[in-house]
Amino acid sequence: MAHVLIPGLSRGSVGAICTQAASWALPTSTLRSLTLASVMRSRRKTDHLERTATVLRREVMAAAKVCEITHESPSVKSLRLLVADKDFSFKAGQWVDFFIPGVSVVGGFSICSSPQQLERERIIELAVKYTNHPPAVWVHNKKNILDLVHEFPEKIACSFHVTKQTTQISSELKPYVTDGRITEKEIREHISAETLFYVCGPPPMTDFFSKHLESSHVPKEHICFEKWW
Repeated sequence: MAHVLIPGLSRGSVGAICTQAASWALPTSTLRSLTLASVMRSRRKTDHLERTATVLRREVMAAAKVCEITHESPSVKSLRLLVADKDFSFKAGQWVDFFIPGVSVVGGFSICSSPQQLERERIIELAVKYTNHPPAVWVHNKKNILDLVHEFPEKIACSFHVTKQTTQISSELKPYVTDGRITEKEIREHISAETLFYVCGPPPMTDFFSKHLESSHVPKEHICFEKWW
């Protein structure tokens, strides 16, 4: 699922600089008023964009793709995001404004990977602690294929085919895993007048399945794929 990101300045360092600058210029009575006002405002819940409205931003918006989610602890998940846009960059300590399709609230999450990793791999990593904030809830409750199979067994089935497997397959996945490539026989078993085929993978794989489906009289409009190479 795609996300949109905008890099911002570090919340920690910017807050410290603003506080220090104010103490140089304002008398004690004014500081007390500002402190009280800040405490009163903090009791009212505000969203990320409202809290950081005065922070300078680089107006670079880039699409991102989730390529891995890892449980770091019972309450923290990390996201590995692929950001192909070469104009997107950041410095250590910065955060991103995190826009999620279908979620009206914008999240703000710190980047916990290095700028060098983005340069080498076009990957950034975010660490998200669970809260009842909608963006955090979305990160911690994103369903995978098996969740959908278990929820809708009469509607959804899946079969994972693996080749050159080098790591142990989890017990949860084993009942759904077949060793070897998808065969032409297996494809034929799923061909019908209503079936839509979505093909994604390296060019030779996409070409092979598309040509095989066409030769099996599947209409071209029922064969969907994206050529990203």
